[in-house]
Amino acid sequence: MKTSDFFYELPQELIAQTPVEPRDSSRLLILNKNDGSIEHRIFRDLTDYLNPGDCLILNDTRVIPARIYGVKKETGAVVEFLLLKQIENNVWECLCKPGKRAKEGTQFSFGDGILNCTVTDVKEDGNRLIKFDCTTNIYAVLDKIGQMPLPPYITEKLEDKERYQTVYSRELGSAAAPTAGLHFTEEMLETIKAMGVNIGYVTLHVGLGTFRPVKVDDVTKHKMHSEHYHIPKETADLINKTKAEGNRVISVGTTSCRTLESSATKNGCIREDEDDTSIFIYPGYEFKCIDALVTNFHLPESTLIMLVSAFAGYDNVMNAYKEAVDKKYRFFSFGDAMFIE
Repeated sequence: MKTSDFFYELPQELIAQTPVEPRDSSRLLILNKNDGSIEHRIFRDLTDYLNPGDCLILNDTRVIPARIYGVKKETGAVVEFLLLKQIENNVWECLCKPGKRAKEGTQFSFGDGILNCTVTDVKEDGNRLIKFDCTTNIYAVLDKIGQMPLPPYITEKLEDKERYQTVYSRELGSAAAPTAGLHFTEEMLETIKAMGVNIGYVTLHVGLGTFRPVKVDDVTKHKMHSEHYHIPKETADLINKTKAEGNRVISVGTTSCRTLESSATKNGCIREDEDDTSIFIYPGYEFKCIDALVTNFHLPESTLIMLVSAFAGYDNVMNAYKEAVDKKYRFFSFGDAMFIE
C-alpha cells in the first residue's frame, strides 16, 4: 500500500482557521462502515446514534502553551522553542528554529529573564534537550509566557486559548489538542450521561509527530513517533464491562483509539496501564477494542487518515472525504467531525 493512495484534493479555503461557536454546532458526517452509507448532521445530533450501555472514551490530556521565544544570552538572537516532551523535572525535549543558534551549551532567557535554560544535547533527529533553571512550577511560568502550539496550517491568531482545549482537559502534557473532543460541550456530555451512556477517560499526551508527514512511498516502512499514555483502572473496568454486556466502546479521536488498541494488543484485554506507544494503524490492522469512532477530517497522506481507513475501509473513507469536500465541510483541527459506526 502506497502513501499516495491516501491523497485527496482539498481546496485551501476548506481548512478551518477558527473554531465554530458553540462547539457542538459543527457539522457531523455519519459513515456506516459496513455499507459505506453517509448522512449529514450537526455534531450535537451525535446523541441520536448513541445507545444506553455504550461507553465513550475521551482523552483528557491538556495542551501546554508550548511555544516560547528565547533570547540567546551571547548575541541577543531570538530562537523559537517548541516543547515536545518533559523528560524529567526541568529537562525537556524540544524543537528549535533556527536550530543552528541552539548548539549544545548555549544559554537562553525567556520572558524578560523570568525563565532561563541551557541546551544540554542535540539529538540525531535535530531535536534539542534543554534544562530550565526554574525553582517554581514550570507550567505556571509557561502559562504566562507561552503560546498555544497551533498546527502550521492554522495561520489566524487564536483569541481564546481555551478553544484549543477540550472542556474536559485536565492532564497537562500535550503539544497538540486531541481535536475530535473539541466539539463537546459540558451540556452535551451531561445529556449523554443522562441517556445511560457511560464516559471513561484515558490520557495520551499528543506529540507533534502527529503532524509529521509520511515521507516513504511504502506505508509499512514509516516509523511512528512515540507518545505516553495512561489508562486508569476505572476506565479499564468500564470498557471490559461494556464489552461483556455486548455494548459498544466508542473512541473519541484517534488518540483514544491508539491508546486502547495499544493496550489491547499488548495485554489481550484492557487493564490499568501506563506506557509509551508507537503503534501504527493502517489498512489490514484488526481492531481489538473499539467499535465506533468520532474523528475529525485529517491531512492527505497522514497516518491519521490511514488509521481511519483501517477502521472504516479504504474505499468508504476516501468516498466520504470526497463527499465532505463536495459539501464544503471544514477540515482539520478546527474543522467538522465524522462519526463512524
